Amino acid sequence: MRAALWLMGLFAIAVAMALFAGNDPGTVTLFWPPHRVDISLNLFLLGIALVFVTLHFALRTLSAFFGIPQQARRWRLQQRERAIQSALLDSLSHLMGGRFIRARKAAELVVSLEDAVARSGEKLSYAERLRTLSHLLAAESAHALQDRTLREKHFRQALDHSASREAHETRDGVQLRAARWAFDDRDAAKTMEWLDLMPQGASRRTIALRLRFKAARMAGRPLQALEMARLLTKHRAFSALAGQSIARGLAIELINGSHDPVQMQRSWDGLETAEREMPDVAMQAAQRWLQQSGEAAVAQQWLLPVWNAMLERDDALSAAQKVRLVRILETCFGGDGQAPDAQWLARIESAQMSNPRDAALQYLAGVVCMRLRLWGKAQQLLKQSLAMLQDHGLKRDAWRALAEMAEQRQDAAGATEAYRQALKESNRH
Repeated sequence: MRAALWLMGLFAIAVAMALFAGNDPGTVTLFWPPHRVDISLNLFLLGIALVFVTLHFALRTLSAFFGIPQQARRWRLQQRERAIQSALLDSLSHLMGGRFIRARKAAELVVSLEDAVARSGEKLSYAERLRTLSHLLAAESAHALQDRTLREKHFRQALDHSASREAHETRDGVQLRAARWAFDDRDAAKTMEWLDLMPQGASRRTIALRLRFKAARMAGRPLQALEMARLLTKHRAFSALAGQSIARGLAIELINGSHDPVQMQRSWDGLETAEREMPDVAMQAAQRWLQQSGEAAVAQQWLLPVWNAMLERDDALSAAQKVRLVRILETCFGGDGQAPDAQWLARIESAQMSNPRDAALQYLAGVVCMRLRLWGKAQQLLKQSLAMLQDHGLKRDAWRALAEMAEQRQDAAGATEAYRQALKESNRH
């Protein structure tokens, strides 16, 4: 098809030449005294075209001849660039392969080759970025070899080169690597310092948040680590289940670090609603609060969401968590003047009547009745719970309560038998 088109084009050119050049009456006369030259118009136009083509090729030949030195410089620069790129790839390959000495030497070769290019009078458009990355690779290799002196030397040079406008975009990476090295050196404060020096946008990237989270854990700052865990979960760096588990552990750690009611209240206020409603967190906070002689009403208020969740869903609490909740509520109602108020009394009574087969609720209701000095009902509920209780600790305390009430009734035989059963459960526990 292409050949046919070319053939048709040639025929068209031949026809045009035959029509317009075959019978040309035009004449061009050139006067050069004492001579006169008459030539046809077609021949004149053809001569002008030949002169133009000749001059064009002559000028191109002269340009190529005088451009030989520039081409030679360009060729040498290309060869050096290829050598630089090859050395840079070698450094990366050796670093990933664990050959750290070779990686450092290859990175230093890149720097020396770029120096040679600069001394020759040429300048690479990416020279500063190249130097920054080369020094960073050398520093990374030295860090892997635990050569801190050499690492700091190359790192400082990388940091200096990254300060230029051309390589400014690499500065975030240099600071991130410095923070990572400080974390590897178990220096949490230095890690935080480097992360704080980063711009706000860069410091909220996932890799920076992960590093800040780890540094906060290392430094023993559970509240800061908890904030990072929330952000990482929001950015989907952690799955919802993993984020919830991490948040629960950090919240408990934060609570355990509180040593007085003021700190305890401040820690509780620092938690989000979802974290406060976690059973383990709420129960640990209430237990810690009571250990610090805090008001029982506050602990009961913290436990209320857990109590409601237990009544709404059967799988809200495990058996161990339910026993722990009962234990903490028992502690809330354990002292003088600490009997449950009307609302909690109604809650416990309603829960016990709605779940007559729940041994833990039967036990709790019996304890509450005992605190209210309702001896007959307390004895009835505690005896009913003994047949269903699986936790030996609760069974032991139920027998002890029955023994105390038997002593008040001056029933020595009943008290002795109850204490004997309590001792048996204590040995099992």
